[in-house]
Amino acid sequence: MIFTRAGVMRGVGRSVPLLLGIAPFGLVVGVISLGKGLSLAETILMSGLVFAGASQLLALELWSDPPDILAVAIAAFVVNIRLVPLGAALSFWLDHLRGWRLWGSLFFAVDHSFALSVAAHRGGERDAGFLFGLGLLSWVGWAAATAAGHLLGAAVALPPTHPLFFAATATFVAILVALWRGPRQDVPPWLAAAGTAVAAQALRLPAPVPLLAGAFAGAALATLTEGRRARARADREDRA
Repeated sequence: MIFTRAGVMRGVGRSVPLLLGIAPFGLVVGVISLGKGLSLAETILMSGLVFAGASQLLALELWSDPPDILAVAIAAFVVNIRLVPLGAALSFWLDHLRGWRLWGSLFFAVDHSFALSVAAHRGGERDAGFLFGLGLLSWVGWAAATAAGHLLGAAVALPPTHPLFFAATATFVAILVALWRGPRQDVPPWLAAAGTAVAAQALRLPAPVPLLAGAFAGAALATLTEGRRARARADREDRA
């Protein structure tokens, strides 16, 4: 395992296509932040420090005047709990990093960089700088997109049904492509996650409970399935 400038640049280059998905999502957050009364500087600061689209959207939905900071912070924390298992899944690189390389990689790690990092590692990438580079350009693009959305919202009033507001959902669906390994490995946990989230939504459970319930259901089934396969491989090797 290494961490080089070349790896960082490969990550930066690989993240360029992600900007096409990040930009509309960031525009939406910028437009909503304007509607909630945040200034341009506050919007950029929020995007730079939080750097998590789902939690920012939820925080803005809960935003009031004056804002209930504790409620907003708890909601953002709950949504971002999903990053804990993501970080654990990136242990093949993170376990070997120290100092700014570790904390910088953790700070910049989001759903998109996680998905592409896992796919790259499966493909033979061994440079942990790849993860850092992925997140770095995504962070810059995210802050720029939310700023642009804030400026756009001040100039043009977009209706709630505008296609731009579907960008967030489309982006998260698109990153599944990089993680696809085949129907046997991925379809059961993905269906479990989707079914649990839809059921929780149908029960009118408050946000972000459906999101978290789906994530943990899918992760639990995937862990159980992978554990059984690992034990089966071990048994076959012992018999051999």
